[in-house]
Amino acid sequence: MAKEVVPTGIGHNIIAQGTKIVGTITTNSDIRIDGELEGDLICKGKIVVGQQGNIKGNVDCANAEIMGNVNGKMIVSGTLSLKATSKIWGQIKTKILSIEPEAQFTGTCEMGNANNATTQPAK
Repeated sequence: MAKEVVPTGIGHNIIAQGTKIVGTITTNSDIRIDGELEGDLICKGKIVVGQQGNIKGNVDCANAEIMGNVNGKMIVSGTLSLKATSKIWGQIKTKILSIEPEAQFTGTCEMGNANNATTQPAK
């Protein structure tokens, strides 16, 4: 009888510096981008964009730590952390936002439940 393979959540993906991917990446585990991605990133885990990392596209993930560049819409269901070296252009929807001094952000931000971020508060 074959054993069922169950993801443990400890797998990691790395896009190394000097690597460029054009297209959509979908992953159930964490991913680190030190290279360049032109396209969307859908991740059920955490994404880390290193200082040399660059994403031109939309991001949908559970948590994110950004040290590099992101140009696009970001939907983060948990915590989005913008480090001092980050540069973000676009729309952010997140539950929790942490921004270090020196981080650059140009765009709009909605906070609360990222899945229902467009819901207006009761009057």
